[in-house]
Amino acid sequence: MKKGKLSASMMCASLDKIFYYLTEFKESKMEFLHIDVMDGEFVPNLALGTDFVKSLRRITDIPFDYHFLVNNPLEKMTWYEIRENDQVSFHYENNQNIQECLNYLKRLGAKKFIAINPNTDFHVLTPYLDQLDGILVMMVEPGFAGQKMVPSTINKVEQLSKFLKENNKEDIEIEVDGNITIENAEKLYKLGANIFVSGSSSLFSKSELSTSEIIEKKRNAIGWKNK
Repeated sequence: MKKGKLSASMMCASLDKIFYYLTEFKESKMEFLHIDVMDGEFVPNLALGTDFVKSLRRITDIPFDYHFLVNNPLEKMTWYEIRENDQVSFHYENNQNIQECLNYLKRLGAKKFIAINPNTDFHVLTPYLDQLDGILVMMVEPGFAGQKMVPSTINKVEQLSKFLKENNKEDIEIEVDGNITIENAEKLYKLGANIFVSGSSSLFSKSELSTSEIIEKKRNAIGWKNK
């Protein structure tokens, strides 16, 4: 199995510690910064605005992992400076322009992911598999940090992994988002997930461990130990 990758959820990072976190992430070679974009319509919350994200671009070169939890993602993706090789997820739900979203991201040279909510059957993505770089599986109802994982989503990840293998689509990555503790990451890695959004339940938790120690523990849980 390949080593898993981490994506630090920046909506969980305290602004007064942002430079500390970015320094730790740089030294630890963090794979992605997870950028949740919420419009207060698709989910009852707002995050992260264009000015904040542009400012973040200026102070770090860590690749961005955009997650658009919005209505009309085709329009709202154009508000952000998506770069070649950024990773971008938009939701299947309430989206009449899925193919147009994929076409737009392809033109930008970005990695194309579709996100699905806990109650969405992953089989709805079958028509798009040939175009996808990854699937983001929400393990909680989207909108707020600090929720407990929906139990059925664990089996969903396992079944999705099997489905991709059976259809010779093992190159499609499975990203998981929501209550990804170190323990949950280890369990989901064994079931086939390989990108782990890390927020208030691990990376930004009130732990006695340093950020670098948390990263090391989490990486050991997703295939880095003894490699």
